[in-house]
Amino acid sequence: MRRLTTAPNLALATLWADLLCGAGVPTTVQRAYASSIAGEVPPDQTLPELWVQDDAQWQHARTLLHELRHPRPRHWVCRSCHETIDGPFEQCWNCGAAMPT
Repeated sequence: MRRLTTAPNLALATLWADLLCGAGVPTTVQRAYASSIAGEVPPDQTLPELWVQDDAQWQHARTLLHELRHPRPRHWVCRSCHETIDGPFEQCWNCGAAMPT
């Protein structure tokens, strides 16, 4: 096992671990409930950690996590009204047409 990263909270750690597992990289969350001892130990020592079970997949997991945390900007042009749509939207804000496939 090899530590991949720490997460700012348990919700993100769980989401990242689930997405990595879904991509074929078995990942576990360690220190999931360590926040209860913050104050007795430094707070940064209580953050949840993601651990990759197979060391050979660590670099692949690192790449996937980077892509997840820094998605490429997406732009498309509506075929109906020719409006440029930015971001994750799959429907034109102007006319309601669906994003082309």
